[in-house]
Amino acid sequence: MTRNLEKFSFRSAVPFWCSVGLIPLIWIAAGFGGWGFLLGFFAVWYLVSALDVLTGLNLDNADPDTEDADLFWYRLVTVIWAPLQFVTLFGLLWYSAVSDLTGWEKIGLFFSMGIISGAIGINYSHELMHQSDRRERMLADVLLAMVLYSHFRSEHLLVHHRYVGTPRDAVTARYGEGFYRFFIRVLGECWTSAFTAERTKLAKKDLPWYDTSNPFFLYWGLQGAMLILAFILAGRVGLGLFIWQALIAMGHLELVNYVEHYGLTRKHLGDGKYEHVKPHHSWNAAHRATNWLLINLQRHSDHHYKPNRRYPLLQTYSVGDAPQLPYGYGIMTFAAMVPRLWRARMNPRVRKWREMYYPEILDWSDYNRGTNPLPR
Repeated sequence: MTRNLEKFSFRSAVPFWCSVGLIPLIWIAAGFGGWGFLLGFFAVWYLVSALDVLTGLNLDNADPDTEDADLFWYRLVTVIWAPLQFVTLFGLLWYSAVSDLTGWEKIGLFFSMGIISGAIGINYSHELMHQSDRRERMLADVLLAMVLYSHFRSEHLLVHHRYVGTPRDAVTARYGEGFYRFFIRVLGECWTSAFTAERTKLAKKDLPWYDTSNPFFLYWGLQGAMLILAFILAGRVGLGLFIWQALIAMGHLELVNYVEHYGLTRKHLGDGKYEHVKPHHSWNAAHRATNWLLINLQRHSDHHYKPNRRYPLLQTYSVGDAPQLPYGYGIMTFAAMVPRLWRARMNPRVRKWREMYYPEILDWSDYNRGTNPLPR
């Protein structure tokens, strides 16, 4: 069902600002100490999932041709998040150095900070990196530098969107592959594929990889600046806490990546050729509250159809057009951390998906192992 919305007002955008509430929440956690560090983690993973039950599904679609000017309040929250996260992250590092928090309290506090940096910061960087505005793309780079994962921009734009569902895309989780094995695999493969993609892009212009236009120099510079600032504010302990929250954020991102395309592979047509990406190559979820927090990331099929479409305009698909997850990302990412539970819930769905879309494929072994020919 499509609703023609003449105006995207502040009131309609307010639910998508719920992420901002995590900023005072983590400062409260820092002030109380003890088990208060769980507040950020609890809010992102459990409170929002509980709200999904209360708010239900949202199957409405906005007019995809809405102009950017009408989306001011929706865009604003993604733009202001980078300075908010920067001040919060480095403010907490300073506070950890001057407060009487114990070592375990600091570890717990920055665990929650990593959840916020991953669930919100990386997700907002994902929204911003797809836009044509250079200022928005720079904010995306700043957010990624705060979690030492700057290469995600190159990997996502140059590799993932082009090769999703094929053996060249590291973050298309294979059928039967547990999350922990997936995580270890993608940490190396994603960096390598991102660097290779940028090097290949430069080679087409007869430029070496070390040309200054290679964004990896920007990535290294921004990440280095973040590490130096963490050390200046809080010494070696602060540097360790900064790296700790970055690792948690990386893990959260890859949990989401794992869920989004698990077992959904594009058909190999022979000779390294694959079918085009279609809506049924992404897992979707219409759970309202999680889509508020993650700015419609769960409308993932439409994102792959129109990568630069701003999040309020992403379309939801019916069960007949795209596979649907039984729960929102909060519950599904938790399930992914328990491989036996994940396989029990998702493997039957993947098998049903295969029967529905590819009944002619009888042997899935190469798809499961990721040993089909690389796409040309």
